[in-house]
Amino acid sequence: MTVKKDKEPQVTQRPIRILVAKAGLDGHDRGAKVIARALRDAGMEVVYTGLHQTTENIVRAAIQEDVDCIGLSILSGAHMTLFPELLKQLKRDGAEDIVVFGGGIIPKDDIEALKALGVKQIFIPGTHTQDVIDWIRSNVPVSE
Repeated sequence: MTVKKDKEPQVTQRPIRILVAKAGLDGHDRGAKVIARALRDAGMEVVYTGLHQTTENIVRAAIQEDVDCIGLSILSGAHMTLFPELLKQLKRDGAEDIVVFGGGIIPKDDIEALKALGVKQIFIPGTHTQDVIDWIRSNVPVSE
């Protein structure tokens, strides 16, 4: 007689939580919505802030929603102002463990400068949504 063993308990991990944000006066959010939907369809929990958010509001929402990362979309050319502000406010509020990545029309020279400041990745127009999903899964730790 053989005893059937119960299956090993399946370890479940909560989904990655992401805040997709649009800061400043940038009024074009099609790309942010495309990314938000792709991440949601990939099983991630996504909060979209909507247009015209301040970096302070974005950080407050990220903390309230207990997100693992923030995806900031910038098409206005203000990336060298808004990303540093966002990182500074995350640090001020003790939330520098939240991974920040971004997307938009950002010159290659500025991408390296932003990464040196602490932005983990920048995706430029033409990036496949699966590349963003794969990067997040490989680079964003999920806190418990």
